[in-house]
Amino acid sequence: MIVRIMGEGQVKLADSHFTELNKLDDELLEEMESGDEPGFRRTLHALLDKVRELGEPLPDDALEPSELILPAPDASLDEVRSMLSDDGLIPG
Repeated sequence: MIVRIMGEGQVKLADSHFTELNKLDDELLEEMESGDEPGFRRTLHALLDKVRELGEPLPDDALEPSELILPAPDASLDEVRSMLSDDGLIPG
């Protein structure tokens, strides 16, 4: 799956990693619902770091459609909230 981190670029990520990423996504959703800004910030960075760690960066000139778009590391709680689906940021 091709994942875009807003403001950074795209990475190719194997579907097998989504179970691990969904755990962080669930934690992020809980922190957003409770208004835990420090926890939200910490978990958002952990989620993006994990995507960077597990994913293979695509060249900047690659024009692949992104199947998943994640917020920038400095995105506000409200900005991330507007990107959420019922499953959080990551489907499944």
